[in-house]
Amino acid sequence: MLAVKAEAALHTAAYLADEISVPVLSVASELRFTKQGCYPTGDGSSVAERTQALLHAPVAAGLHSLAAASLAQGKAEGDALVCGDDAVAKELALALAAKVVAGRALDAGPLASARALEGMTAVIVNLNRRYRGHAGVRIVGL
Repeated sequence: MLAVKAEAALHTAAYLADEISVPVLSVASELRFTKQGCYPTGDGSSVAERTQALLHAPVAAGLHSLAAASLAQGKAEGDALVCGDDAVAKELALALAAKVVAGRALDAGPLASARALEGMTAVIVNLNRRYRGHAGVRIVGL
């Protein structure tokens, strides 16, 4: 397992591209913090999609809806959303996600869905700041 800060994710993926042969789970989001709030940044594609373009191994994305602080206390409330184009990478990510949430690990579709998942991180950060909580997401109606 290798974990890096979000701002180092792409540089690290490029540096290690020839060494990585196992599926990768991207949990990174590009965020800009201001006095007014947290905003998603980027060029329209997700960090996960750009990571996939650098690697020869499959990339899944997920866990963006979980507050990191809540993971430190055990299973996080809410559901975990995972997306990806590679079935094996996605199944591995879903299995991991199921172990860290009290809710469900849900398949959120192709890797392109990471754009929305990464953007949701900014929304959750803003909620947590405003209400001094550890917000997450629960999908209803399934």
